[in-house]
Amino acid sequence: MSLAEQRFRTKLSRQSKTLAAAVAEYQRRYAMPPPKGFDKWWEFTQQYEVIMIDEYDGLMRDLQPFYDLKGGGVEIRRRIAAVAGLASIDLVRVRGGVLSTISVQADGYVDSEVSARAKGLKSILGRFAKDLPDMDFPVNAKAEGRVIVPWEKRLMQFNSTTDNNTHMQPLASFRPDWKGEGNVWDAWRRTCPPDSTARKLFSSIRSGMHILSSLTSPQFTFSPNTPYHDQSFCDEPHLHYMQGHFFSDWRTLGELYPVMSPARASGFADIKIPSHYYYGSTSRYTYGWDAEKGEIMDVDKDELNKIFWRGATTGGGNEPAGFAGMYQRHRASSLTLLTFSPKLGALGNSGADVDASGGLRHLSISYATLNKEIMDIAFMKATNPAQYPGGLENLMKDHRFAEGIPLGGHWKYKYLLDLDGMSYSGRFMAFLASDSVPVKSTVYEEFYGEWIEPWLHYIPLSAGYEEIYNIYSYFSGISSEVVEQVYDASGDLESAGNSSSTRTIKHIPGAPDGDAKLHRIALAGKQWKRTIGRKLDMEAYVYRLALEWARLCSDDREEMSMNNN
Repeated sequence: MSLAEQRFRTKLSRQSKTLAAAVAEYQRRYAMPPPKGFDKWWEFTQQYEVIMIDEYDGLMRDLQPFYDLKGGGVEIRRRIAAVAGLASIDLVRVRGGVLSTISVQADGYVDSEVSARAKGLKSILGRFAKDLPDMDFPVNAKAEGRVIVPWEKRLMQFNSTTDNNTHMQPLASFRPDWKGEGNVWDAWRRTCPPDSTARKLFSSIRSGMHILSSLTSPQFTFSPNTPYHDQSFCDEPHLHYMQGHFFSDWRTLGELYPVMSPARASGFADIKIPSHYYYGSTSRYTYGWDAEKGEIMDVDKDELNKIFWRGATTGGGNEPAGFAGMYQRHRASSLTLLTFSPKLGALGNSGADVDASGGLRHLSISYATLNKEIMDIAFMKATNPAQYPGGLENLMKDHRFAEGIPLGGHWKYKYLLDLDGMSYSGRFMAFLASDSVPVKSTVYEEFYGEWIEPWLHYIPLSAGYEEIYNIYSYFSGISSEVVEQVYDASGDLESAGNSSSTRTIKHIPGAPDGDAKLHRIALAGKQWKRTIGRKLDMEAYVYRLALEWARLCSDDREEMSMNNN
């Protein structure tokens, strides 16, 4: 937490304070001049007090493969036109400073009905569209990522001296779903280098039960970041069974087509844009939103010291079938049904172990006891239950279901678990805006990734969730009610041979000032949302993306650079 705060303060302090400094920093980072219109973008950031001026490395990484394409803007525009004819791809169009949205059908028919994601991007562009050149943004209507380019094709694209489209597969026969003809994992593992484990093994020899067994092991360490940063599916392919996006029903594109999506998992080539859930205001995704009054209201809270989550059984598709029980939400739900005992840090067969002076070395508490005390995790809706092994009956038997609650009902809990669904979690911004602390596990990167700091603004959680109990015990300790149950289950500590010990341990305290530290994270996240995660900051990001995209798509990129204004 201390290092996180230092990193964030350093990042804030180094942001450019003048246009000249911003131009120099851009040239230092990217070895080229900023795009045309950068000066107007700078004026926008100053008018609306945008804090993050220089942190756009993730955006530039998204766009770099398109710079590597031979054929320049002509080729990119050709690919935009081609991908626009696919199912679930919409266009946001700028013509003469005026915005429109269209959906181009496979037969060439142009439909004005488009997805909420395309409408969301159009709304974000609205404030500055008048200053943009003509261009098209292909927008993914699905939550899942769409573009996976194999390692060999990326290499060919980078090294090719001829037009790249000579090696491309035609899209005329592209079918939007797999229908048993391949799957996301088989396509994804081909993004790995040829000598990687994922390329050598079609599937891992490790079973799902082996992965689940990791939950029985004590986890006394904490993750520095989310699984997006910490996991390598190329090196450890068995981990892909734990993530539902590898089982999506929707067929991915195996060529470098430009598709803009709200989140990007490692190995995908989609271009990140802010989620329409974050930019719009709805009662399901916006903190404090009052639909009747049409405004955000202050929300009263009544803090319960529990880890809370509610959601649907979404999280992946069914290609191939039989793995739904391993998806990220189902694994979290399974935590609440465990009954054996973890060890809780230096504090987790129920019983306590003390040293000669009566000091506590560790406390073993059954999961059943812990879960009742600190967890409230349940599904509230069964979505596509037929894909779960054994169908709805087994799904209901294997997992806890409870009544759904509105978003506003979350704010009375101190810890809010934030898990991926079919893609990213659309509730993260709302969780940050609250007085609760998000505990986030995700395999996705989003537009704000370089603007936010784990362990300062939220608590990152590993993909296996093994450390979640020690996260709780660090900040909140273990209550006297739980300790009493341990004594009742194992008898007085004297019965275990500790004659010097008595029943003086009333509760297990967390870290010194643990609750205050937890509250500090909640406040830091709330402040971040108010100052860096605003709608205006999303607009600044998309404005910058639009200028970069205009240059990429132009016939003369030098002319579309700032030094030619």
